[in-house]
Amino acid sequence: MATHDEQILSYLTDMDGVLVHEDQLIPGADEFLAELRANEIPFLVLTNNSIRTPRDLQARLRHTGLDIPEESIWTSALATATFLDDQRPHGTAYVVGESGLTTALHEIGYVLTDSDPDYVVLGETRTYSFEAITTAIRLIDRGAKFIATNPDATGPSRDGVLPATGSVAALITRATGKEPYYVGKPNPLMMRSALRRIGAHSQSTVMIGDRMDTDVIAGLEAGLRTVLVTSGISTKSSVEAYPFRPTMVVGSVADLVGRTRRPFADQ
Repeated sequence: MATHDEQILSYLTDMDGVLVHEDQLIPGADEFLAELRANEIPFLVLTNNSIRTPRDLQARLRHTGLDIPEESIWTSALATATFLDDQRPHGTAYVVGESGLTTALHEIGYVLTDSDPDYVVLGETRTYSFEAITTAIRLIDRGAKFIATNPDATGPSRDGVLPATGSVAALITRATGKEPYYVGKPNPLMMRSALRRIGAHSQSTVMIGDRMDTDVIAGLEAGLRTVLVTSGISTKSSVEAYPFRPTMVVGSVADLVGRTRRPFADQ
């Protein structure tokens, strides 16, 4: 078991609430990433949102002042595609989602169809249609396996919360009696696929996130040490509501600048 003062060799970090907040740079995020690059520490930016492709997210982050290459961005759509490619290579799927998900599935050789597909794959979208959801329900009733990119019930917007993948999955589950298999956080599968992506080991990797119920629990279950930042959803007091704890709680990633190799040495 790794001790807290051992050298850190790689990082996984959530995006919203850690690096950016409503398309605004969180102060210190640019310095933190610059230090990782300067020290040649591999990192991967994770997001449960499956709407955008890594290229789209790269452009969004660049607009905030963060220059992160496509290959350093890992979405629940990519994790879902990796999972399906392992489970049933060159399969078929009916997709309720947007370009981030459809592109990821096309790239692994999946055929997208509404004719007797192997899977119904549900992702994030801002244009859920009654027709598409009805089709998904009927295909699941006929035997298609139900997969969802992530269980998040809501997502943020400038005007307040929006229904997200988990909420629509609940509707489909209520109609079919079938629960989906969720690939994204808090499933540690997403952490493990991210670790493989950068050739990292769990004992020398840190997961940074702003949510106890997704980021911290996923990191914990995958054997990583965890840092909770209070620059997003969680507060120091909200940590007490959970039966597990992060390895460290900090205000933001700015507090890790200057100590990325041994962030826990003084804990």
